[in-house]
Amino acid sequence: MSETSTSATNGHAAPAMRERSRLSFDLDVDICVIGAGLAGLAVALEAARMGASVAVLEGRHVGWNASGHQLGTVMPGYGLPLRDLIARIGFEDTRELWSLSKEGAEYVRAIATEELMPGIAFSEGALEVSNVDVGDQLIERLQMLGEDFGTEVEGWQVERVREQLKTEHYFHGVYYPKAFQVDGRKYVHGLAALAKRAGAQIFEETPVVSIDPLGIRKRIVTPSARLRASHIVLAGNIHLGAPLRRLSDTLLPIWRYGAVTAPLGERLAEVMTFQGSVTDTDGIDHFRIVDGDRLMWASPETTWAARPQRFARAIARRIRTIFPRLGRTELADIWSGAVGQTVHGMPQIGQLRKGLWVSSGFGRQGMNTSAMAGHLIAQGILRGDDRWRLFSPFELVWAGGPTGRVVGHAVGAWTRGASAAAGALARYRERARLKERIREARLVEANRQAGTRPSRRSQPGRPRPERPRPPVPANPSEGKEA
Repeated sequence: MSETSTSATNGHAAPAMRERSRLSFDLDVDICVIGAGLAGLAVALEAARMGASVAVLEGRHVGWNASGHQLGTVMPGYGLPLRDLIARIGFEDTRELWSLSKEGAEYVRAIATEELMPGIAFSEGALEVSNVDVGDQLIERLQMLGEDFGTEVEGWQVERVREQLKTEHYFHGVYYPKAFQVDGRKYVHGLAALAKRAGAQIFEETPVVSIDPLGIRKRIVTPSARLRASHIVLAGNIHLGAPLRRLSDTLLPIWRYGAVTAPLGERLAEVMTFQGSVTDTDGIDHFRIVDGDRLMWASPETTWAARPQRFARAIARRIRTIFPRLGRTELADIWSGAVGQTVHGMPQIGQLRKGLWVSSGFGRQGMNTSAMAGHLIAQGILRGDDRWRLFSPFELVWAGGPTGRVVGHAVGAWTRGASAAAGALARYRERARLKERIREARLVEANRQAGTRPSRRSQPGRPRPERPRPPVPANPSEGKEA
């Protein structure tokens, strides 16, 4: 979600948006990109830099959905865990894909600078914390990330995690020192500005009515104009609309809700000193400090659209659950954004048919993967680079339609409930172990005290009391009957 969605209400992004208008004339270009979110703008920027003529069509406005409403955390990886990825495509191909995800993160780092995107609010470090006590798994994960996949990581023991996050809710953590955060809204509008500067044309309020992908020159129809292009890139995620409903139906839409608190002052420093972003291993909470003394927090999810204000209490309750010492927190703003989640958990990147490309399905891991996808597709179209084929094993799979949404919501609710139960059990066991250690320590101390306490017989300076003795008769015969 955005660094502060107040940037939109304050009008910081308005000038860039006013510079772009709807398409009202016929156009002929090399590449037509449908969707002006992170994925579409990354393709447009890279293709325009390589000298292609590019037109971007957006049905609403730049970054209106999830691309302009995300926490801005950038780190390597995908939505699918590494072990599952290895099991599906093998170790070597997984290493290649992981390397591409790192390249995507570095791409964002290179352009998300104050010189290119003023006010980007760059900060470094990300911490992934565990809801349960899994020290052995932590060591195994660190070895895999560091030794096998060349990623700079640090393992944090429970004590260090709780030194930075004053809560008993979390245990071990994996720290990514090279991960970073940016203002998500500034970044997506910065991408649009860079793409336009490179020569791309961006048209807002221009929905696509129909597409004819056949032939050398593809045809795209909008309400007020027609386009022809040698290549079409579908980067509209779940919002491609009726002309591409079959593609949209391969994504499970997930609305994630986030908020930024009112200033918390010194109270925030008392519960959190970590300045990077924090996520838990179960994907329930994602938060970080913004503006010095505010918390930006994303947590609830649904598979249907709802008014963000409905989830204000749920977000405030999650904050209070993790940081009870904060007490009651006021939310200054709340928003939502919908991401597309594929059935297999990996993004959709590549060529569907000659000249028709797709770049979508990034789930929660959109910052680095959308940048990587933009570079791969532009290189594939203009340079013949075929590394996008690494994503070929992850074909388009129908997400189940309305039934899939119901099932997806049920699975998500069950997962969150199971995670909460596992976390509660882990914290109960931790308290039980602590009580047992305290009891054992008291017992040891009591035994030590008993062993060193001086005996009353050996205490110096006290006369030893004598026992009274029975009288001894003077004559042995006395006392006997004759």
